[in-house]
Amino acid sequence: MASLLAYPWAFIQRQLRSIPVPTTSYVGRTVIVTGANGGLGLEAARHFARLGAARLILACRSTERGEAAKADIEQSVTTSTAVEVWPLDLCSFESVQAFCRRANAELDRLDVLLANAAILTLNCRMAEGYEMQVTTNVISNFLMVLMLLPLMKKTAARWNVEGAVTVVASEAHMFTSFVEQDEPNIFESFRPGGAMHDRYGTTKLIDILVVQELAARLDAASAGASPIVVNSANPGLCKSDLFRDLFSIGQWFLNLSVLLLGRTSEQGSRTLTEAIAGGRESHGKYVDGGKVDYPSRFVVSEKGKMVQKKLWDELMEILERIEPGITANVNQVPS
Repeated sequence: MASLLAYPWAFIQRQLRSIPVPTTSYVGRTVIVTGANGGLGLEAARHFARLGAARLILACRSTERGEAAKADIEQSVTTSTAVEVWPLDLCSFESVQAFCRRANAELDRLDVLLANAAILTLNCRMAEGYEMQVTTNVISNFLMVLMLLPLMKKTAARWNVEGAVTVVASEAHMFTSFVEQDEPNIFESFRPGGAMHDRYGTTKLIDILVVQELAARLDAASAGASPIVVNSANPGLCKSDLFRDLFSIGQWFLNLSVLLLGRTSEQGSRTLTEAIAGGRESHGKYVDGGKVDYPSRFVVSEKGKMVQKKLWDELMEILERIEPGITANVNQVPS
C-alpha cells in the first residue's frame, strides 16, 4: 500500500495504466447492469452486448433514458443480444423489490450482476428514512444482490457456470474519516448535519466491507468455494456525470484532475468488465483498475474487521425489515 506521501504518484500511475479491451465471452449469459443509461454503465453494457450476452437488462431510473441507451447500443454494436430496459430506482425499496421479483419471475437464468448505479452529493436528502447516498449506494444495492442470489445460485448449478457480482466502489474510500464507525447504530447515525463531505467515500468503504463479509459467508454456506464470485471494483477517476453536483459548486481541483487524468467512460467501463471477469482470485477482493489490489489500511485492520461484522449485522437487520427472510438467501443451497 502506498504511503500518504507516495499516493499522488501512485494515483497518477494507476490512472495512466492501460486497461485492455475486454474479450471474455458472454455467449448464452444473462446480464444485469444498473445505472446503464449513461456513463460507465452504458459503456459496460455495450461491451456485454459486443461480447455476445444472450440477454442484457439495462436497469435504469429513467426508462426514457434507458430506451435511448438501448437504441445507442443496438446502433453501435452488431449483436444478437436481446437488450431490455427495466425500471429501477435505488432510492425506493419498493422499486428494488419489484425489479427483483420481476427478474426472478421472468429470467430463466442470471449470470452477471453489475451494481454500478450510485449517487454523489453534498446536499443531505433523505430516502426511505436514511440519507440518500446510504440508501442508494449501500442498502438498496445489497437488497438487490441478496434478492437475486437464489436465481444466480440456480443458474450456477443448472448450467455449471460461475456467476459474478461486482459492486462498484471508489478510491474515495481511502480518504473518508468514517466518523460514524463507533456509533451504537452506524446506519442510524447518517443523519442531516453529519459529515456530508465524507459521505460518498464512507458509503463506498461500507460497500467494500460488506462485499468481503458476503464473500466469506457465501463460501461458508457452500462448504468451500461459492459458485457466485462477488467483488468490489474501483474504476478510477472518470469523466462521467457522477460529479455533476460537485462541479456546480466550484470544486476546481477535482475539475482539473478529471480534465487532466480522468478516464473516458469507455475506459472506465473496462475496469468493471475486468472485475466481472476476475474469477475466483477476485472473490471478496477489491479490484482497482481491473486488477486485484489492496484497499485502504482500515479495511484490512483489526478495527476494520470488527466494524465489518457490525455493519453486516446492522444491514441484515435493515434488509430483514424490508424483505423478511432475505438473509436466508446467503446460506441457501439450490436443490
